[in-house]
Amino acid sequence: MTRTVIESQTKTVTIGFDEPFCVIGERINPTGRKKLAAELEAGDFSTVEKDALEQVACGAMVLDVNAGVVYNSNPNPNETEPPLMTKMIEMVQGLVDVPLCIDSSVPGALEAGLQAAKGRPLLNSVTGEEDRLELVLPLVKKYNVPVVAISNDDTGISEDPDVRFEVAKKIVERAADFGIPAHDIVVDPLVMPVGAMASAGQQVFTLVRRLRDELGVNTTCGASNISFGLPNRHGVNAAFLPMAIGAGMTSAIMNPVRQVEMEAIKAANMLMNHDANGGEWIAFSRVLDAVKEGATFPEAAKAAQASGAGGRGGRRRRRG
Repeated sequence: MTRTVIESQTKTVTIGFDEPFCVIGERINPTGRKKLAAELEAGDFSTVEKDALEQVACGAMVLDVNAGVVYNSNPNPNETEPPLMTKMIEMVQGLVDVPLCIDSSVPGALEAGLQAAKGRPLLNSVTGEEDRLELVLPLVKKYNVPVVAISNDDTGISEDPDVRFEVAKKIVERAADFGIPAHDIVVDPLVMPVGAMASAGQQVFTLVRRLRDELGVNTTCGASNISFGLPNRHGVNAAFLPMAIGAGMTSAIMNPVRQVEMEAIKAANMLMNHDANGGEWIAFSRVLDAVKEGATFPEAAKAAQASGAGGRGGRRRRRG
């Protein structure tokens, strides 16, 4: 079975068909968050600290770190993003011990993150665009890390799922030319908004099955894309995630602070027989009980984490 191994300094998270669904926390990302972007430019990392601690308490197994701030004082991300990425990764690693996902469109920031990260992070991302393949795949090989492969290329994002599959296949094949094995490729088949494309959910489920059966790769997605533009987005996300898991999706970049989505994932893990004796579901149910008694979900999750009942956060690595 395909297994993609991601590591922090002391913990290992395995993404795989026979593993619990891997929740990659998306919150440390200034895109669309003007307040966070302004804080980062001013050297204020208080929201990053809060988001790191809160996401891990709520169930994130991996944290995505994105330093994509366009500074008012210097709009060149090739100069500003690499040092910011380094500082953010060092800060997050000092707060929590979970593997990281280094997220950037700037190659220099990707390498800065790889140099700062302890263990074996996930790199986010490579696409099928020729220049991107030539820039990112050598980094993946050099640092021996897994990479997210996004199914778009020089022609853009196709609405045809067969085209997106072929782009993914191309990336897997090109990675092999660099000596990068398929188990270190985590394909993002690209989730379209179901509000704009009625078949978006069905497309993803079909694509995930093909990627698993024909290419043998793990998969991920930006889970909230499915509900973009719709009311009650979290209800749509909570329905989408277990359906994607049932189709074979093995991870998602998402907001773990949303109770309804995390509840859906915990239940899906149990139903897929990826939760031994329902232990994780029982532990999570205690968090839900605390919420019923008046605590917020993050408060209840933090209390459970402090008491040692917060659930799975990755296996402890053996030191040797």
